[in-house]
Amino acid sequence: MTEAETRLAALGLTLPEAAAPVAAYVPVVIAGDTAYVSGQLPFVGGKLVTGRLGEDVSLEAGVEAAQACALMILAQLKAALGSLDRVERVVKLGAFVNSTGDFTDQPKIANGASELMVSVFGDAGKHARSAVGVPVLPLGAAVEVDAIVTLRAARLD
Repeated sequence: MTEAETRLAALGLTLPEAAAPVAAYVPVVIAGDTAYVSGQLPFVGGKLVTGRLGEDVSLEAGVEAAQACALMILAQLKAALGSLDRVERVVKLGAFVNSTGDFTDQPKIANGASELMVSVFGDAGKHARSAVGVPVLPLGAAVEVDAIVTLRAARLD
């Protein structure tokens, strides 16, 4: 178990299976020492979290959904890299929140993903971020989060 997975276990969390893309894209692109992770949707208990913040999704459920997106980002990175030990730094997260026009707590929702990255990677999990409200997301998802991550060189053991 990697250090990141040990920290996840200490939080009572496990990585889900990396989800297959729902359209014509790949989950992760590695270019040089950078991994670009496509937007990930929130699955809690194997079910997609749908709905709109400010309408039928509570603030707490939105934070949990963002955390679920972050877990899926980690699952995609592990699938692409073989190990989360290759993550050197989380550079940026983009959080998209399906919300009503008068909902203004997108940053609080995005904290679900941001705080998980810091819990898993420590200072290397601190990142730049966008948190924006949108009128709809794919499949009716409540939240979607993407990521840019720098990588350590692969070991040749």
